[in-house]
Amino acid sequence: MPFDLYDPEEFYDELFVAIGKPRSHSVSLVKHMASLGIEQLEQQRLTAEIALFKLGVTFNVYSDDRGVEKIFPFDIIPRIIPSKEWSNLETGLKQRIQALNLFLNDIYGEQKIVKDGKIPAEIIETASGFLKPCIGVKPPGGIWCHITGTDLVRDKDGAWYVLEDNLRSPSGVSYVLENRRVMKSTFPEIFQTMAVEPVDDYPSQLLETLLNLAPSQLPNPTVAVLTPGIYNSAYYEHSFLAQQMGVELVEGRDLVVADGYLQMRTTKGLRRVDVVYRRIDDNFLDPLAFNPDSLLGVPGLMEVYQQGKVALANAPGTGVADDKVVYAYVPEMIRYYLGEEPILANVPTYLCWRDSDREYVLNNLENLVVKAANEAGGYGMLIGIKSTAAEREEFAQKIIAQPRNYIAQPTLSLSRVPTVIDGKVEGRHVDLRPYILHRGEEIYVHPGGLTRVALKKGSLVVNSSQGGGSKDTWVLNK
Repeated sequence: MPFDLYDPEEFYDELFVAIGKPRSHSVSLVKHMASLGIEQLEQQRLTAEIALFKLGVTFNVYSDDRGVEKIFPFDIIPRIIPSKEWSNLETGLKQRIQALNLFLNDIYGEQKIVKDGKIPAEIIETASGFLKPCIGVKPPGGIWCHITGTDLVRDKDGAWYVLEDNLRSPSGVSYVLENRRVMKSTFPEIFQTMAVEPVDDYPSQLLETLLNLAPSQLPNPTVAVLTPGIYNSAYYEHSFLAQQMGVELVEGRDLVVADGYLQMRTTKGLRRVDVVYRRIDDNFLDPLAFNPDSLLGVPGLMEVYQQGKVALANAPGTGVADDKVVYAYVPEMIRYYLGEEPILANVPTYLCWRDSDREYVLNNLENLVVKAANEAGGYGMLIGIKSTAAEREEFAQKIIAQPRNYIAQPTLSLSRVPTVIDGKVEGRHVDLRPYILHRGEEIYVHPGGLTRVALKKGSLVVNSSQGGGSKDTWVLNK
């Protein structure tokens, strides 16, 4: 039987307490999958991956010289989160997003948090995501971060931590929706016996969020998804979400600022666009305001945005909150803006710009994870316990040369989930990225999120570009 010898070892396992002892919320799942046998589970996994590939659920790997599209590896043993536990996560995520939005509104306005000494001005000014052209901007309803993907991890004690915030243009929600579609067709009988929260309403929730940004007097506002184009690693998701919402998918070359508005080129002439869900990084949005060499954006877009003639989601400038040094101050933001204690804790973080922190980090590199402040996708990172002396020395020199650009954190023993690997069930480390939609008075947290899994034995890096895969995430509603 596939789970008979499965050993959670010293890690927190999402489905098992000990060998042969499933957690109470996973008993039904384990019993059903055990009845299938490992050969059938392996066949179901292959069938699911083929289905995902036929659906077009792929991504491009820029580092691959061949530029090939790859399937995002998928494992059919899901992660399960009980309803009570999810409720606490949901409340904590809403609190965090509310504080982050107030922070963005503040630093592009009066900067009270800086004046009150809660975060150094230099940290804000040197963040690559802090955009001076956005100072004084008033986005619709005062909402900056409309769509957020917050990365969560669980340590060996079972406690949840926020690993990082993704406010610019978080990706991955299309995998959540397509993973579920494939799981329901592969194991329909399990969904009939377990009370799993549905996930298929995300496109309608997203569309409602975007329409909420349009001026109230417009009877039929036009929404468009702005993509960098077919060579972007997340292009599948851009086209998928546009299709699911029933809105236009456009590139920068399809848009023009004319007659004081953003307009879309169509076969019947220009058509006004009122809301743009942009999947382009800030610096490429408008060559007149940011990177003058950008061919992806729209000249003049920031001017009509500042005039309130078009809404952008997420608002330009949100990337400052993705900075991993700024991340360390989010608990203080929650206390400062909301007068509350954080519900979800950060991973303890050392800031290398502080002399004492830097000295500690340099003396303990073999025990820490070091991250560059503005890298993503598992790049620009040193995992001390798996590093060589040469790699540690290289990072030490980087930290000394640019201390502002690095943080360090203890190496967490990330939780694991049973995973089908080469005809066996083995534990693999996971993280979780829930998606949060901010509509002003209402903050919606999509039930579950993207569980990314490090498929390499012992690896802590879950990113798709680094060999990671994904699992379906089941939030139980009772």
